[in-house]
Amino acid sequence: MFRSPLTTGLLLSLTLLASSLASAAEPVLSIAILGDAEPKPKAEFPGLAAAVGHINHLADIHDLDFVIGVGDIAHKGTEIQYQAVTPVLQRLTLPFYPIMGNEEHGSTVDRYLDYVQRWNQGKVEIDAPSYVLEFERLALVMASPDKGRDFNDQGVAWVMEQLQRLAPKPVLLVVHGAPAGTFPERGDKGIHHPGFAAVSTQPNLVAMISGDLHMDLDRSEHSKLVDGVHHLHIPALERTKIPDEDNHVPMFRVLTVMDDDQVVVDTYQVGIAGPLERHEYRFELRSK
Repeated sequence: MFRSPLTTGLLLSLTLLASSLASAAEPVLSIAILGDAEPKPKAEFPGLAAAVGHINHLADIHDLDFVIGVGDIAHKGTEIQYQAVTPVLQRLTLPFYPIMGNEEHGSTVDRYLDYVQRWNQGKVEIDAPSYVLEFERLALVMASPDKGRDFNDQGVAWVMEQLQRLAPKPVLLVVHGAPAGTFPERGDKGIHHPGFAAVSTQPNLVAMISGDLHMDLDRSEHSKLVDGVHHLHIPALERTKIPDEDNHVPMFRVLTVMDDDQVVVDTYQVGIAGPLERHEYRFELRSK
């Protein structure tokens, strides 16, 4: 049967399109990530409140699974800050999995855990400052610091134990502060414990997610590969500190794992519907 070049070309194009659609990656896990809040001097959370509303809207139109927080919600861990932020976080329609930051260590672990339960209103149970969220393709190790933004010997040992127990499953490690020097914009801050260096060499550690530094994403290198580990900075919602405090734009990030093991990190400016293309970051979910 004779086919004209036009018909043949059209059939080829349709075949290629069908093949492309059939092989298109689909999301298997999507996580919204909130950065530091800890407002000062007043216990007011307008940036966090707006981000919660934005995430709730995204959850209505996309398949978001849950929200994580990288610590520093209540400035100095004061009761007035915990009380003020609680109705804001209770508006989240998705489960909320936070860790502690140095600000929460201004008070007790018991106070922090009490409020974590209040924020979730029964959606999830979190009874320890550090814990693991395990899924088919990956695991999240949620590692609260032991004091300030650093770990003690027991904390480092716990993180190592989880990584080795989960191997070879890829792990995303959520910490409040990155290892000191990871982000030279404020290289003196972060994790200083000498034993933590061995954590970064674990073959199944794919990425570290951290906050703490309050960096302006438009004026910093916020996502990078260092010694085989991807480091993702989560911007603060109430205050920007680095490189200065002159420009603050509340943002949050959404991490999506695809069924081809690609990981897409999108950044949303609060109040703007779509992600900011200039801050997109991608990596592969595979062991080193």
